[in-house]
Amino acid sequence: MAKKSGEGQKIISDNRQARFNYHIIETYEAGVALQGTEVKSIREGKVNLRDGYALIRNNEAWLLNVHISPYQKAGDFFNHEPRRSRRLLLHKQEIRKLIGKVEQQGLTLVPLRMYFKRGWVKVDIALAQGKKLYDKRETIKRRDDKRAMQRAIKQY
Repeated sequence: MAKKSGEGQKIISDNRQARFNYHIIETYEAGVALQGTEVKSIREGKVNLRDGYALIRNNEAWLLNVHISPYQKAGDFFNHEPRRSRRLLLHKQEIRKLIGKVEQQGLTLVPLRMYFKRGWVKVDIALAQGKKLYDKRETIKRRDDKRAMQRAIKQY
């Protein structure tokens, strides 16, 4: 289900694909405005961050295309829409900084992980630049070489 890490953090979902597809430049911690059934589904670990991204509209940060499964024990009437836009809670100065970097430098905002911190749902948002195909190949090669070295060390 969900892993626990230090300082009362309980990791719900980790977007490993984002670390492969993007060069991570900066990370920000943001709260998420959620409905009740969304929080219950998140507690069960039913979140998918893979296709998610963040946008800034009207000086507000929004988390888009993140799938939070409907809560099973609630009826259809009281449940939430799985892929709805969710507002990210950031300070105004952080949003202003992000607006400048996203618009001028052509960077992307990508969710890296979702976790509980002292009972509140938080998302790590990364300011990232997309990798080219040759960068991805290099990452795969470096990872395979590292595994081969570890295997060789373990054998001897």
